Amino acid sequence: MAIVSRLMAKFNSYYAEKPVLTMMITNAVLGGVADTVAQSLTVIRQRAIRKPGGVSKDDFVAIEIHELDEKNPFPSSELIPASIKLPPPFDFERLTRFMAYGFIMAPVQFKWFQFLSRTFPITKGAATAPALKRVAFDQLIFAPVGLAAFFTFMTVAEGGGKRAITRKFQDVYMPALKAMYIIWPAVQIINFRLIPLQFQLPMVSTVSIAWTAYLSLSNSAEEA
Repeated sequence: MAIVSRLMAKFNSYYAEKPVLTMMITNAVLGGVADTVAQSLTVIRQRAIRKPGGVSKDDFVAIEIHELDEKNPFPSSELIPASIKLPPPFDFERLTRFMAYGFIMAPVQFKWFQFLSRTFPITKGAATAPALKRVAFDQLIFAPVGLAAFFTFMTVAEGGGKRAITRKFQDVYMPALKAMYIIWPAVQIINFRLIPLQFQLPMVSTVSIAWTAYLSLSNSAEEA
C-alpha cells in the first residue's frame, strides 16, 4: 500500500504540473502493456493448438484461452485470430503503433472528460443522473468515433490505404462495437460516478489493458 500511495502522490504531482503530458505518457505505457498481453495470448494459443494431441491438460493458460474461444459468441477469428503460420516473434513495430496511438489520443480524451465534467457536474445533491448523462454522451458520441479512429490509425500506420481501411471496417468494426457496448457502459458509470477527474483517464487506461488487448487481436485478425 505504501508503494501505491507514493505512486499516486507522484502521479498527482506530475498531473498538477503538466496534466496533458502526464496523461499522454500514461496512455502510451498502458497501450504498450495491452499489446504485449495481446501478442502473448496469440503466441500461447498458436503453440498450444500445434502440440501433438492439442491443448495439454497441464497447460492452464492455453486451456483458459481455449475455453474463452468456446464460450465467445463471436467467431474465434474476431477475438483470438487463428493462423497457419508458426508463432511470430514479438512485433516491436506493432507495439510502437499502439503506444503512439495512446500517446496521440490522450489529449483528445482528456479534453473530452473535461467537457463532460463541465457539462454534467456531479454534486452531493445530484450525482447519479449527471453520471448517466456522461455515460450516454460518451458511449453514443465519443466511443464509436474513437473506435473508428483506432482502426483507421492502425491501418494507415501499417501501410494500408483506403481499400484496407474499408475492409477493416467491414470485418471487425461492428463486432468490436458490440463488445464495447457490453463492457464500457458499466465501467464508465463507475468511473464518472466515483472516480475524481484526474484519475478518470488513468482508470479508463487501466481497464483498457484488457480492452486494447482485444482490439489488438481484432486488428491483427486479417494479418493472421
